[in-house]
Formats: sequence, C-alpha cells, structure tokens
Amino acid sequence: MSPAAPEVRELLLARIKDIPDYPKPGVVFKDITPLLADPQAFAALTDTLAGLAARYGATKIVGLEARGFILAAPVAVQAGVGFVPVRKAGKLPGATLAQAYELEYGTAEIEVHAEDLKPGDRVMVIDDVLATGGTAEASLSLIRRAGADVAGVAVLMELSFLPGRARLAEGLAGAPLDALITV
Repeated sequence: MSPAAPEVRELLLARIKDIPDYPKPGVVFKDITPLLADPQAFAALTDTLAGLAARYGATKIVGLEARGFILAAPVAVQAGVGFVPVRKAGKLPGATLAQAYELEYGTAEIEVHAEDLKPGDRVMVIDDVLATGGTAEASLSLIRRAGADVAGVAVLMELSFLPGRARLAEGLAGAPLDALITV
C-alpha cells in the first residue's frame, strides 16, 4: 500500500509525463518536471515525504544524484533535519567515502562527504525512481560505513517490472521502503 493518500497519488500521477523512446527506442521515460513545475503537486509530494521522515524517525535526509536532490532538500527543510547529497564519484571536494556498484553494463561509484553522516544518525534515503536499485543499494552501504543507521528509503515512483525492491531487501535489513507510486 502506498503511504500517499489516494488523492495525492492521483495528483502526482497526473503531473508525470510519459516520454516514449527516450533516452533510447523502447524506453518510456517518466518525466517529473511537470510535477515539479506545479506548486500544489510539488508541495503534496514534499508533505508526504516529510511525513515519512517523521514516521521513520529520520535525523538526516540523503538525496541521490541528481533528481533525488530536488526532492530530498525541501523534505529535509520541512522535516527540520539535515540534507546530505550522495554524488557521483569526483563531484565532492574534501574527504569522502566511496562505494562502487554494478550496473547492467559496467560499474559506477557514488560518494558522500565523510563527515556528513555520523554514528547515531538515522538516515532516510530519497530518490525519484526505484528501478534496478543499484544506486540505492550502494547508498545504504555508504550510510552504514559512515556508522549511521538506515531509517528507510522513500521514492516517488517504483518501476515494478524491474528488480529494485528485491535487490534492496537485504541492504534494508528491515528498514521500510516506500514508493508513493508504483508503475
């Protein structure tokens, strides 16, 4: 069951635009920019995610590059907790923790500032879409390596035809995974 009220889910779904054959033929891209451009829909999304942050007992919000930043930062402000960006490798100055992960064709790496997450932090991960789960899984490893606890993961949209949820099961270690919309 979605943590979003039915009217919120409908509002969010109405503002997500399908773009066929992007970025390549056969793919239907879910464009959230119309949702972000609608202040009522963006506020409803932020309110719902901030409610989850309170339910999870989050003390920090992690946003995953790049669209996760857009969603997570206002949630952190509204929830009164810190925002921590998880970036692609090489984008953060200073000391970082890095985590490599497998992609369909190769590997990638994400980083977080080493001092931004500490033991005792309860960290909620926010992203726009849960697809294969690789980036989210790597972020859970980074959070734990920093000594913090995973409070939960929340996404705007889960692509149910991809294995993201199953891939995250072990890394969540019982923490909740909430998708506001499942397609």
